[in-house]
Amino acid sequence: MSVGGRRGADVEPGRRWWDDDGWSPSDGSGTVRVIDSWLVDEGRVRGLDRHARRFGEACSRFSGPGTAGFLRAVAESLPARGRWFPRVELVETGSRERLRLWLRPAPPRTTTVRLWDSGPDRRTLPAVKGVDLDHLTALRAAAVAAGADEALLLSSGGHVLEGSTTSLVWWRGDALCGPPPGPGLLSGVTRALLGELAGRPVVPESATPAELADVPVWTVNALHGIRPVAGGLGRFLEEDAAEAERWQARLESLAVPAVPALFT
Repeated sequence: MSVGGRRGADVEPGRRWWDDDGWSPSDGSGTVRVIDSWLVDEGRVRGLDRHARRFGEACSRFSGPGTAGFLRAVAESLPARGRWFPRVELVETGSRERLRLWLRPAPPRTTTVRLWDSGPDRRTLPAVKGVDLDHLTALRAAAVAAGADEALLLSSGGHVLEGSTTSLVWWRGDALCGPPPGPGLLSGVTRALLGELAGRPVVPESATPAELADVPVWTVNALHGIRPVAGGLGRFLEEDAAEAERWQARLESLAVPAVPALFT
């Protein structure tokens, strides 16, 4: 069925290629090299410019096609009604690398997360979203099979890095902390937005799970926003959950219409 609203009136859920001539149908073929995704809620998006920049920089590592025209077309085609979770992809097709949009309905938001310790991080290129997609998907499936929601990734030294689909942050008093940025960590858009809301960047801290036993820990990503960790890491109290929802409301207030967000 067609999705309604704005310039996205003729866009249907599913995959489509982008070339200079515009959109064309696509299946799921090809090898995905880079991805990025964000929540679209009633036509509004948080941090779309940051997602676009991260995707463009990642694609440039693979000498992929320029992304500016593609991302402009994506923004203009996003539905103005409903909740969606579009994914942009750089795909190797054998003969060349192509850009693809996968327009997907957003799954329901969940409000807490249980983590499963998957041991030392074995990703090959953590800073580029998509390179290790199959590995992370398998880890998340293993976490679910173990009764959790997300896999917890640790450094070789046992320090907390991130979840299989989320960034991790925690509170030390009034300071919002998180793993130090670097090549071993994906640059989280939602983490950066929270730093802006807090009035200062996230404080870098290398911490083991044992060192986080008595502090509230959040998983944060574009789809769900803020979710307190309710098991597997840190502490979880009702007051912590209430505080997380207050911050979630502040985070949601940052959402703006997609087209101005990308072009201003």
